[in-house]
Amino acid sequence: MNCLGDKVPSAVKRVVKKLQAAGFEAYPVGGAVRDLLLGRKVGDWDITTNARPELVAALFERVIPTGIAHGTVTVLSGRRSIEVTTFRSDIGYSDGRHPDRVVFLRSLREDLGRRDFTINAMAYDLERKKLVDPHGGRRDLARRLVRAVGDPDRRFSEDGLRPLRAMRFACVLDFDIDGRTYRAIPGALSVFRNIAPERVRDELLKMLASRQAARGIELLQECGLLDGILPELQATIGFAQNRFHRHDVYRHSLECLRHSRGDAVLKLSVLLHDIGKPETAAGPVGERTFYGHEAASSRLAGCIMRRLKFSNAQIRRVQALIGGHMFHYEEGWTDGAVRRLVSRADPLNLTDLWEMRRADAWGRGMGVRATLANLRALKARVEKVMRADAAFKVTDLAIGGQDVMKILGCRPGPLVGRMLDQLLERVLDDPALNNKKALESQIRSIAGQSLA
Repeated sequence: MNCLGDKVPSAVKRVVKKLQAAGFEAYPVGGAVRDLLLGRKVGDWDITTNARPELVAALFERVIPTGIAHGTVTVLSGRRSIEVTTFRSDIGYSDGRHPDRVVFLRSLREDLGRRDFTINAMAYDLERKKLVDPHGGRRDLARRLVRAVGDPDRRFSEDGLRPLRAMRFACVLDFDIDGRTYRAIPGALSVFRNIAPERVRDELLKMLASRQAARGIELLQECGLLDGILPELQATIGFAQNRFHRHDVYRHSLECLRHSRGDAVLKLSVLLHDIGKPETAAGPVGERTFYGHEAASSRLAGCIMRRLKFSNAQIRRVQALIGGHMFHYEEGWTDGAVRRLVSRADPLNLTDLWEMRRADAWGRGMGVRATLANLRALKARVEKVMRADAAFKVTDLAIGGQDVMKILGCRPGPLVGRMLDQLLERVLDDPALNNKKALESQIRSIAGQSLA
């Protein structure tokens, strides 16, 4: 245990020592201590202290009053940003975002007693080289267990996000959830529904980023949290497909997620890529078709992401991937057909699209080798076509909107966009047209046809 302090960065130690020199207690605390004990890379460093936030702010030259009303000040030490928080207890989260009231506490043990899980309720005393662990967090790390501090019903009633955090820690750390803690989750669903969507989104992304993402979704479904996050996914449970799929839509989505690689937003695309199948299904059970399900899934994914306050860029990325995931390459495709696939997907999204299609193949559970071979053939063909330096987007054209307006004698408006789209369609079929003279001729030809 003596070596634990040697792993604490010097920037963190300087903050602790300065607080101690001013007569205050100060300890690295929470997730950083947990990850040090697990041998994991520590992301953020937090320090807990009995110094009031205004005193912390006065002690250091570079500070950000991150949440000074709630006891938190961010201290800039070297290149690190370290959150320093006064011993406290948070009372209620009626808006789902911030505690209704913060009560400053007198002791470290009181502060640790208000934390969510035992594995996060540990501090390290750098001066005495001693772990402060009043709730058995180190023992639970050894048992690979997520367990609430004290009464789980009380912990979850204090902050409705904690049940989701329990699931997230179980996935990220590959831990089990303590039985009593797990059984308390259904009783906290009403509190969970009041949580701000941004907080839910962040926890969901952290869960999806883990290697156990599929297990996490299963845990959410089993305990009732999934309906409060992704109710649209509930409709896919038990929804049979056809002879080309081994699993129902829900199980297929989980199998795809299990085999997916990439960041959390890509994995969200994988999870939601078939969410529109129930509403587009036609035919008898076992022989269903799902024409247009990719468009329906893309639309539903957009609704889900807007509800959870994802950024516009993230929404566009997911919708483009889901909307473009249905294709089956045939050797008879023309180069123009290949270029159109690239154009629809956007060259920047191709790597994600290949990964999504690969995960989809594995998730079907049938014909996997043939589907992967088909994907490899398509990738080779796309790489060959892209080496020809063709245009795939309107911005790749040799002319722009100003040229169109000059030739047509028109003002900015929808006509300009439609003309550029038509030019791109012609260039996709014949890349040799992508030069200024040829495209100007094409504009006059298209305009003449429109007027004829």
